This record gives sequence, structure tokens and C-alpha cells, in this order.
Amino acid sequence: MKNLIAATYAPMLENGDLNLDIIPSYALFLKSNLIEGAFVNGSTGDFVSLSTVERKKLITAWAKAKPNNFFLTNHVGHTNINEAKELAAHSKDLVDAICVLPPYYFKPKTIESLLHYCSEIALSAPNTPFYYYHIPVLTGAEFSMIDFMKLAVEQIPNFSGIKYSQYNPTDFGKCLHFDQGSKNILFGVDEQLVDSLPLGATGWVGSTYNHLAPLYYQIISNFRNGEIREAKRLQQKAVFFVKTLDKLNGFNGAGKSFMRLFGLDMGPSRYPHKTMSNEQLTLALQMMQSKELTTCFNSSFSEKHLH
Repeated sequence: MKNLIAATYAPMLENGDLNLDIIPSYALFLKSNLIEGAFVNGSTGDFVSLSTVERKKLITAWAKAKPNNFFLTNHVGHTNINEAKELAAHSKDLVDAICVLPPYYFKPKTIESLLHYCSEIALSAPNTPFYYYHIPVLTGAEFSMIDFMKLAVEQIPNFSGIKYSQYNPTDFGKCLHFDQGSKNILFGVDEQLVDSLPLGATGWVGSTYNHLAPLYYQIISNFRNGEIREAKRLQQKAVFFVKTLDKLNGFNGAGKSFMRLFGLDMGPSRYPHKTMSNEQLTLALQMMQSKELTTCFNSSFSEKHLH
């Protein structure tokens, strides 16, 4: 996985059921905006509010709709290890990789405990690349990832990399260069993408790539051309986007609602996230226009979609 990978939303109908019919259009929308893959059933996709059956239905629909040369990853982590193993086994013929975050209620207390959990799940899809999902702000599993990697390569034959959703430049850099860069380390903090570039990042997974891919590709291009100040200036536009939606409604629900402006109605958010009204979206747009942000959105963006 390289370049931008979108953490996808779980589309729903007004009654709260999954809206699987929209996924082919969603996949083509991402592909048309140079997004190189989808990370399904993750934090952005409200996996904690979905049943195992719903998560299976979502990844099956994505597998059917996947465009050519598009990397599909399924997050299969669960507080119940048997459910996680079931999701992994179900995914093995559908996806390019699986990914797991650790149990987040009763948490693993040692790296050895975490490795046991990961190993058991990886064995359920032994021929599918396995990624660990490091997001300690939500899971509380605050371990050194370079220490984890040193053990994972010995204990998990299909270990392929990490979705690294924390800004820890020292540890992240060590992971990137571990074993001459043989593993795929994906940066997962959208608001700090520009800070991952000096460290050598080449792949990113995030929710705002659903909305702002042109902006992020411009950040990457400016940085690589030595235009560091401009890259950092553009990064602040992405930060403003996140802060604006978070202030108005809470980012998870607001980001999902914002997809209506691209002609993709993802439907309501499940509790505790909130769905934005058209009036709230109009207010958000007015705030973003003041920062000249509307020119940075993915293609097919139009305020007409609110009417």
C-alpha cells in the first residue's frame, strides 16, 4: 500500500440498515480521485457499532465493487478474539490484506499478550498479508512499535506492516527503516501528514482522504519539490477542515455527513456519532470558504447536492 488510502464510511439507509448499493459508486469516486485503496471497517467506518454480520456484508460488497489496481484492506479486530478470527477467515479470499487493533476494554498488558492475540487472528488467514493497527489514543495499548515489530517478524509469518495512527516520530521512523524497510508502515494521522514526509513515509491511511485528496497530493508534491513552507501552509487547511467539522458536530459523524456534498449520501451515523443537517453543512461550508478550502475538495463536490 502506497500513497493515499481512504478509511471508508459505513453507508446506511435512513432506517439504519446498511446501504450496500452505494458501494460501487463510492469505490469509483475514490478511484477517480487517485485514492489507491480502501481501509474498510475501521474507526472511520464505525466498526464498534456494527455487528459481525454487518462487517462481513460490508467487506463482501467492497470486494465485489473493487476497481482494478485498488488495494482493499479489512479491519477485523474485535474485543472477542473468536469474532476477530471469524472475520479474518471470512476475509481471506476477498481482500488484499487484513488489519487488527487490539482489544480496547480489557487491554493487553504486555507485548507478548498482544502478539498472542495478533498471531491467533493472523493464523485464520495465513496467506493474507497481516497488518497491526496502532491507535493508542483509542485502544490504550501504548507499546513501542519497533519492539513489537522485532517480535512480530518471528512469530507472525504473514506480518506485513503497521497502520501507525500516532505521531511518535522516533518510533515511527525506526519502524519505517526496520529490516531495510521491508515492512509497509502507513502513517495514520491526517492532520500531520506533512510531518511524516521528512521521516520517509510513502503511504497514508485516513478519513479525510475521502474529501481532500487533491490537497494532500499537493502537500506531498510541494514537500518533494522543496517547497516546505507551502506544504505546511496547505496542511493547515486540512487541520481547519477537521477542526471545523469537529466543532460543529463531532468529526466522525460530520465527516460522514459531508460526503453528501460529493453526491454520496452515506446516511445517518450510529450512536454516539451525530448526523449533520443540511443547515449545519451550509454553515461549515461558509466557514471553509473563508479559508479558500472549497477549491481543495475531491472531484464532484457541489453545494447543489444539499438541495
